Amino acid sequence: MRLLHTSDWHLGRSFHGNSTLPQLREVLGAIPAIVRDLGVDVVLVAGDVFDHAAPAAELYGVLSDAIRGIREAGAQVVITSGNHDNAARLGFQSEWAALGGVHVVTSDDAFRRPIVLTDAHGSVDLYAIPYLEPMLHTALYPGEKLRTHRELIARVTDEIRELRGERGNRSVVMSHSFVAGGLGDAAADGTEVAAANEGLVWDLTAGGVDVVPTSVFAGFDYVALGHIHGRAELAPSIRYSGAPVHFSFTEAGKPRGGWVVDLDASGLVDVAWADFPIPRPLARLRGTLAELLTDTAFAEHEASWVEATLTDAVRPIDAMRRLRERFAYCAHIEFLPSAPASSGSASYAERVARKSEMEVIDEFLGHVRGGERLDESERELMREVIAAVAGDVGTAGSGAAE
Repeated sequence: MRLLHTSDWHLGRSFHGNSTLPQLREVLGAIPAIVRDLGVDVVLVAGDVFDHAAPAAELYGVLSDAIRGIREAGAQVVITSGNHDNAARLGFQSEWAALGGVHVVTSDDAFRRPIVLTDAHGSVDLYAIPYLEPMLHTALYPGEKLRTHRELIARVTDEIRELRGERGNRSVVMSHSFVAGGLGDAAADGTEVAAANEGLVWDLTAGGVDVVPTSVFAGFDYVALGHIHGRAELAPSIRYSGAPVHFSFTEAGKPRGGWVVDLDASGLVDVAWADFPIPRPLARLRGTLAELLTDTAFAEHEASWVEATLTDAVRPIDAMRRLRERFAYCAHIEFLPSAPASSGSASYAERVARKSEMEVIDEFLGHVRGGERLDESERELMREVIAAVAGDVGTAGSGAAE
């Protein structure tokens, strides 16, 4: 049996205010060809199908098109709900969809009823675990105090092991969780490990999802994880596929695709990577505005999503508009002028002591503008400002005295 492990489609997510739907349409539209060319039997989507709990009607159309294409290519589809999904909405009509080879798993106890897949070697039990929140799914284990995601998922996988032992079939588990183990170790093939992925930091600090150790998923033939947006190998049989498109500039240069998983009569036999197309690559460019607008070395990025870090000593006026004249898809600008020369160990108060207002302003601007101090027109303006402020202070002091 051959599986294609994907996750985190996030239909409806924006990228710096821009819709990612055109890119997702193209990438999801390429999956049927991968299914046909590689002879994939089942496509897995391990959670976060949508980016919001109330998806727009258009997004359901994109999902329907993707599923229809995969089914017409000859593969079944198994989808679980993630923390971004509304389980009730996503799971509507799941009972009838399963009759057509599309298994949408959103019920919290669905793992107790494995999806049975068959090949020439017999049955494969697929235990699909939707995203489970301990505070919201207490009915799964009445009377047991499972306060963390880690405790709940460990309890669920223990129950799955019991079922696997009773049934005796090969086993595949799907879970939308933050799983970590052996962090800091690079996989032999250069695959990113989860610790290197930007998505982890976001979920730990803002998503409130606690860490599930890799050992919780030990012993299954394959574990298809979702939740992290970069591919990762936690163990040969435990992997994240990552998102199908880039959702952050921190992902620039990282591959997009899915894991092709082969099972034989004894279980897992091979896992290989299948690249997805990248409709619009990411580029992180750095230089002065003039350099970015004229340097031919940047020409290859004119159709890319661009993040520009401007190193001009003085913040350029109307930089985004000017950049978009060359880079139509410039999405984000950072301003990071070149570091000014060191002023020694003296404190700021010591450096400005006994200096005039004009000297203080001149030194400050030289500090923040990489050594570029006041020009003559700026000096004239500052003289007028200083004189006006001094006049206001004098008038206020006179009034107070009276």
